[in-house]
Amino acid sequence: CGRGPGGCRGGRTDMALRCAASLAAGRQPRGPRREGTARWSSAAKASAVKINEKASREKILTLESMNPQVKAVEYAVRGPIVLKAGEIEKELRKGIKKPFTEVIKANIGDAHAMGQRPITFLRQVVALCTYPNLLDSPSFPEDAKKRARRILQGCGGNSLGSYTASQGINCIREDVASYIERRDGGVPADPDNIYLTTGASDGISAILKILISGGGKSRTGVMIPIPQYPLYSAAISELDAIQVNYYLDEENCWALNVNELRRALNEAKAYCNPKVLCIINPGNPTGQVQNRKCIEDVIHFAWEEKLFLLADEVYQDNVYSEGCQFHSFKKILYEMGPEYYNNVELASFHSTSKGYMGECGYRGGYMEVINLHPEIKGQLVKLLSVRLCPPVSGQAAMDIVVNPPVPGEESYAQFIKEKESVLNNLAKKAKLTEDMFNKIPGVHCNPLQGAMYAFPRIFIPSKAIEEAKAHKMAPDMFYCMKLLEETGICVVPGSGFGQREGTYHFRMTILPPVEKLKILLEKVKDFHIKFLEKYA
Repeated sequence: CGRGPGGCRGGRTDMALRCAASLAAGRQPRGPRREGTARWSSAAKASAVKINEKASREKILTLESMNPQVKAVEYAVRGPIVLKAGEIEKELRKGIKKPFTEVIKANIGDAHAMGQRPITFLRQVVALCTYPNLLDSPSFPEDAKKRARRILQGCGGNSLGSYTASQGINCIREDVASYIERRDGGVPADPDNIYLTTGASDGISAILKILISGGGKSRTGVMIPIPQYPLYSAAISELDAIQVNYYLDEENCWALNVNELRRALNEAKAYCNPKVLCIINPGNPTGQVQNRKCIEDVIHFAWEEKLFLLADEVYQDNVYSEGCQFHSFKKILYEMGPEYYNNVELASFHSTSKGYMGECGYRGGYMEVINLHPEIKGQLVKLLSVRLCPPVSGQAAMDIVVNPPVPGEESYAQFIKEKESVLNNLAKKAKLTEDMFNKIPGVHCNPLQGAMYAFPRIFIPSKAIEEAKAHKMAPDMFYCMKLLEETGICVVPGSGFGQREGTYHFRMTILPPVEKLKILLEKVKDFHIKFLEKYA
């Protein structure tokens, strides 16, 4: 300003603020007293009052003022019990003694966190895409380099760091369409109906977002299985839609019964407009694999009642039981004839996170949406464009899932060996878990036909139920919290997924290595027996 520090107006302002802060803290401003000190002190005190007023001003965003739909969201897989597990881990690191030395997080299907090794070929291609200088390295096979070059050619500036089209890289969508055609025995797939997504969750949320409308009794109802994966109930709450529960038949290996669908639909019509039917096949958390007849019945029901079908098929590679086979809804729909295939609106979802890949962190996925109204297709692309594009490394990972090495390529032998090793190991662990749970008094576990979880039913004595109520907990939350505190095993209570009144369950992943899984199951057995003895 051309003046010295004492003569600048800014200097006076700074001095006033320093004095005001000193007074606010209960201190007198320093420096010699001068004429006009009384007047200056009054001004400083006034400023201090204003500062204090600002410091104590109420927050704009509070639990009362926040979006009520967000507050209603619950996601049990990362809920209170997982937060408690995190606290226990911190205590263990500080040297606080527990009856165990580690927390085993069996709450989530995170394969690599549980020790599963990545598929070499997938990582090679993503590495080449991420650092193209490696394309000159003799350490990488030519079939991996070929795929990496093709992916990079589809990227702006030949770089994985560029934005892509909102629907995803075109050549990857072409590979997804080719994969679907091979999987479904020649049923045609159009790349224009393929949307690459940030995991399957992103696609499911986007489709629900565009489907939900209306108010009062015309508000969209979304039919979901109980037990369900909590993404669905969370998305429904966030979007202020109406959740319509239909119950899977636990006594019949968690089968889906169309009579139960009809009951749920007819009851829901009294308070909402049911227009979406969600199916999880293979099931999460229940692990059932739907047979062809069941899928045909569901498709006919959706056609008859004019319901939009959502088929969550992320576990399509995870089928273990003899006599069980994965059938895609798209394939069965096509085989039911043009009356169905040309009319039933269907969105199907897949992901890099599950299967034999277990690449959760890449957040790769896709959805195929068929029979969408042309104008709605434009609206969907517009909605997806708001988030610009899915992670490009995740798109590359998804490409390797749908375009793996084939016989005759140099990486095929190693790829197929690694893939079969993972799936055979999971099948072994599924049977081990089922057998060991069914040897525990008061525990029953249906066959784990697919996916990567057990969902055993547990008997909880009435005395324990009363104690849970005293702690304001659901009985199975109380059980799971005790299990965590006494054994270090973190599982998710069945109440987080939904269950029939008066029944109790928990979900546990089967991903830990076999020897660790055996120890885990033995610990659960010992805990459950002691729990029954204590509360009997």
